[in-house]
Amino acid sequence: MRKLKFLTTTLVLSIALISCSDDDDTNTTDEPTADYQTQVFASNNSNGNVTMYDTSDPNNVSTKTFLTLSTDAEGVYYDASTDQLTQASRTFLQLNSYADIGISNDGITLNIAASGSADLVSPRDIAVNGSVYVVSDNSDVDGDPTTADGRFFIYTKAGDQFTLRNTVTVNFAVWGIEFVGNNLYAVVDKTNEVALFTNFASENTTDATITATKRVAIEGIVRTHGLGFDDDTMILTDIGDAAVDSDGAFHIISDFETKFNAVANGETLVVANNQIRVAGSATFLGNPVSADFDSETNTVFIAERANGGGRVLTYTNADVGGNIAPTVNSELSGASAVYAQVTEL
Repeated sequence: MRKLKFLTTTLVLSIALISCSDDDDTNTTDEPTADYQTQVFASNNSNGNVTMYDTSDPNNVSTKTFLTLSTDAEGVYYDASTDQLTQASRTFLQLNSYADIGISNDGITLNIAASGSADLVSPRDIAVNGSVYVVSDNSDVDGDPTTADGRFFIYTKAGDQFTLRNTVTVNFAVWGIEFVGNNLYAVVDKTNEVALFTNFASENTTDATITATKRVAIEGIVRTHGLGFDDDTMILTDIGDAAVDSDGAFHIISDFETKFNAVANGETLVVANNQIRVAGSATFLGNPVSADFDSETNTVFIAERANGGGRVLTYTNADVGGNIAPTVNSELSGASAVYAQVTEL
């Protein structure tokens, strides 16, 4: 998910003054990062609430839980400029934005700032580009389970309202999505592929069935789900066998756009000299369904759905690759999505 990095003393001080509850289920293994405040927002399928982790000091992680209207939610996005958090509700099948996140206390029921109509069927991820909010939906579009298809619901946000602008159908199952500039990258679910749609929002303004500009397979991945991008580094998760809770992984691809562009449509981005894979028993990865990345702190953030019933994991300096332990390991039942807000102090 795209992150907004910003420098604002007022917001940092106001958040720092809020008391946060300690998370007894959090294990940490690294030194604090003193120059940044790192907040990780997580949705889940178990109760739909939002959990916020302050991992600025990995040895002293604090958490707050915000109550929402939903009992099941997936995508999550935080807009620091408005201090609003948006979720894709699988309970009400709509987008909901909640206000005053930075001044909300642990256990509070969040106030609705904006909502949309109940258009969604099986929402998974949110990608944001300005006032355009795209939701990936992996419901069966044509009613035939033997054919691959999925949808993107395209909303515009103005004031307290999300308005469905149009819906586009694609010929593959969808999950994670990410805007990079005006281009949209999308996971081709049930495969190891990533699809690219150039100038997605401006070129797809009506209800239609569209074809990706390009699809590229990622060598080494069995089945990808989540993706996160920052400063030309892409994180792609691999859930492996969905029924197994210990075979997950993620790949780190630096200079991603150059490497992706160099591969022909329908071909494969090889591992050698292109990718770093993190996997193994020490990682706690089974079904990593969502990812985010911050280049300033070189940190990968993962929502792990299966291992231990659900976890929010962070990995600092994961580009060493291999069977590495997470820097922060927090249990969260049904963890379904993560979004990281990193603020330079």
